Order: sequence, then structure tokens, then C-alpha cells
Amino acid sequence: MISFHTVVDELDSLNRRTDQVYETDARIIYLTSTIRIRLHQRCFREKVLRAYQSQCSLCKLKHIELLDAAHILPDGDPESKPIVTNGISLCKLYHAAFDSLIIGITPDYKIEIRKDVLNETDGPMLQHGLKVLHNSNIILPKIKRDWPDKDLLDRRYQWFRNVS
Repeated sequence: MISFHTVVDELDSLNRRTDQVYETDARIIYLTSTIRIRLHQRCFREKVLRAYQSQCSLCKLKHIELLDAAHILPDGDPESKPIVTNGISLCKLYHAAFDSLIIGITPDYKIEIRKDVLNETDGPMLQHGLKVLHNSNIILPKIKRDWPDKDLLDRRYQWFRNVS
């Protein structure tokens, strides 16, 4: 049996409490909220990671706890579907960079790093973690039907180019 407890906060009460919080205040304040859970996400992740043999398609990292199934078209896009060809196995760093449009992937599976990031001078993570990927190719699934959809990649790549 599953059970849960719901508490409804009054907005006026919440506003009074948060207005009184200062940097020196050691209290922790919580907000009760409603969330949407993507029920398809677990299955999507399992299928994408299986297609990529449980490794990052950019760096070959194989620690499953550090891998995500990144959507090519974001989950909230009306045309996005939770299918393998709309996914790429990425480690958490590259997933965040892909979602932030720091990394772009061409329809021909070539990795590009955004120009402003390529021109930055920073520590070894930028140099060896991001810049080194520029103009290399992603690692594709062994089964061709699981490869990223070129039309979806092209659409996503155009977003990347618009911020470059």
C-alpha cells in the first residue's frame, strides 16, 4: 500500500516567512510543491544507454551512475519522442554542455564546441574536457537503426549555430 501526506502552504504565510530570512538566519525553510514526473524517462534512459553500450558517446566514460540519456529534441518540445533515435548517451558534464548549447553535434555526427568557449582561456577541464572534442566524431551505436536521427540533430544543431 502506498500512502502520502499533503500539506498546503498559504502563500501569505510563505511570503511572511521568506521576507524574514537573512544570511545570518540558520533556519531551513521548505516549500511544498507539485511536480510532474516523466514516467517514460527510465525506459528511455535504459534503451539509449543499452544502444550506446553504457558509455558516453563523446568520452567513452562507462560509469553508469555518471551517464544520462540526453534528448536531442528536449523533452518539452511537442515533437520530441522518448525513442532511441532522439537520444544520445552522454556523461553528466557533456549532457549539461549539450543542453546549454556549448556543445553542438552536426547531422554528420561531428562535435563542435561553441566559438566563444573555444576562445576562452581557463584551466585543464576546459582544454582537455571540452576543447579537445572540437571537430571529432561521436561514438555511434553498433546498430545503425539506433543512430541519432539526422533531421533531429540538424534541428538541434541550428539552435547551437544561432548562439555561436
